[in-house]
Amino acid sequence: MKATVNPVDQHVVTLTIEVPAAEVDKGIKQAVKRIANQVNIPGFRKGHAPRRVLEMNFGKEAILEEAFDVLASQNYSAALRENDIVPVSDPETERVQFEEGKDLIFKVTVTKRPEVKLGDYKGLEATKQDATVTDEQIEEQLNNIREQQAKMVVAEEGATIQKDDFAVIDFAGSVDGKPFDGGEGKSYPLQIGSGSFIPGFEDQLIGAKAGDDVTVKVTFPEDYFVAELAGKEAEFKTHIHDIKRKELPELNDEFAKEASSYETIEELKNDLRAKMEEEASRRAIDTYNADLIQAAVKNATVDIPEVMINDRVEQMIQELAMNMEGRGLKLDDYLKFSNKTIEDLRTEYKDSAAENVRADLVLDAIATAEGIEVTPDDMNREIFIMAQNFGADPKEVWDIIAKEGRVAMLAGSVARKKAARFIIDNAKGAEAAE
Repeated sequence: MKATVNPVDQHVVTLTIEVPAAEVDKGIKQAVKRIANQVNIPGFRKGHAPRRVLEMNFGKEAILEEAFDVLASQNYSAALRENDIVPVSDPETERVQFEEGKDLIFKVTVTKRPEVKLGDYKGLEATKQDATVTDEQIEEQLNNIREQQAKMVVAEEGATIQKDDFAVIDFAGSVDGKPFDGGEGKSYPLQIGSGSFIPGFEDQLIGAKAGDDVTVKVTFPEDYFVAELAGKEAEFKTHIHDIKRKELPELNDEFAKEASSYETIEELKNDLRAKMEEEASRRAIDTYNADLIQAAVKNATVDIPEVMINDRVEQMIQELAMNMEGRGLKLDDYLKFSNKTIEDLRTEYKDSAAENVRADLVLDAIATAEGIEVTPDDMNREIFIMAQNFGADPKEVWDIIAKEGRVAMLAGSVARKKAARFIIDNAKGAEAAE
């Protein structure tokens, strides 16, 4: 096999591959064997039908097509290895010459993985965030717990609606005097100031009392997710049944007993402080580590092929679709609710996709430069972590990855994690994340 590489542009190359006639003959014989093993021919054991019988049943072209697939696959892979090319796009194949008894000549055009020019990635510095937890933060967390433990009580007679109150309302909306789908509700608990209704709706209820009837006039936003209502003026006949307010418990020992397993408010505060300090420390370390890795990525030079960015965008969209399915929604429903198109999503994801690809390429280059290897123990640890996250058996996770042909992909991910660890461990005043 002989392969000649001709650059098309900075990222795309065309390989002209020549296979000797003798190898072509072997490929044809291999194709005959493969077809014979796949079909049942009366009078012959499976896998033993001769070529002439197969040609009578399926035609000579079927055998040559199979032979070309065999030869092209084998020799394309060999040409990539020989020329140290890692493809990042699907190959476009062109036959130049393919006849029995002659050399096979074909061309393959492919986008190659870009070269990364590493900058500094050892001895980097990053700012360590302050992980101190203040008394004010403790109080804020206690107030959050109070909010969770709050009881809803009916406001005193004659009370008027204020911000943060819950108004229990009936409402019936109309546009141009006609009702519309979704414009009616009964005994709906609307929190004033939540912004959950059309802009301006909640403000017009402030000052009203239980039993009042209020006509609310609003204009639907121009980007409202229901296109028929976008920009339209609407009127809502609204009746206020009740006004309810949150009654927060006092911060005392009784509150601590009801809200936690502690006997006193001081014990609860101490527990909150310990947990918040641990979380703050973890966030500080994560941010510090991420900043070091980002610095190493920023210091490198790499021109990313558009196809790699587009592929990552599609991967991100697939992940979003899977997340939506996990919530019982379809991607189309999400797009409609968000008033976006799939092209809007692609545009929105493009910058992030480019950053992700760039980081992966740089970490791969560092792993290569430092001779970082992925051991069986590394793979087993990663499989174990994945199994824990999915609540599955590690062997089942491994079997799925192997069946889907994603072992090399997983190994690449592990290598990048080890490269990231290398950057962190070799930073100035290295502070490793546990």
